[in-house]
Amino acid sequence: MAIESVTYDRHWSRTVFEDELAQVARGSRFYVVARSGRRVLGYAGLWVIPSSTGGEAHITNIVVDESTRRRGVASAMMRHLAVEARQRGAVAWTLEVRASATPAHELYRRFGFAPAGVRCGYYEHGEDALVMWCHELGDDGYLERIGASAGDVVRRFG
Repeated sequence: MAIESVTYDRHWSRTVFEDELAQVARGSRFYVVARSGRRVLGYAGLWVIPSSTGGEAHITNIVVDESTRRRGVASAMMRHLAVEARQRGAVAWTLEVRASATPAHELYRRFGFAPAGVRCGYYEHGEDALVMWCHELGDDGYLERIGASAGDVVRRFG
């Protein structure tokens, strides 16, 4: 909650987090937390929508503590989400990102995401969201290209 509240003016409430965790217990969500010892550096969430032709995954949230940004935490969490999404049958994934968040756009492009649309006024203060998709998630070699593997996605920080 501490990272969320300083990152967003209109942040997720405790109730939203509790609902997301309840969905984790039901198997429809997955979350990863990056830590250094007991200190939480960031967290990221994933929602996979199954399909008979290959599911889609949606990154629900990815947040890194401001003091830890640009140190590979978000990339490590993204790799972990990619492995999980593939294991759950997803062949493509999507997310929304603030139109003004240029460093985040660069991160997502490195993972194969490309702009696909805009959600006008999606964020607080009327800021638009850029909708990005990556349709390479199910491709052979994708995990290798992003530096992930099913057995080696954990990285130590701190």
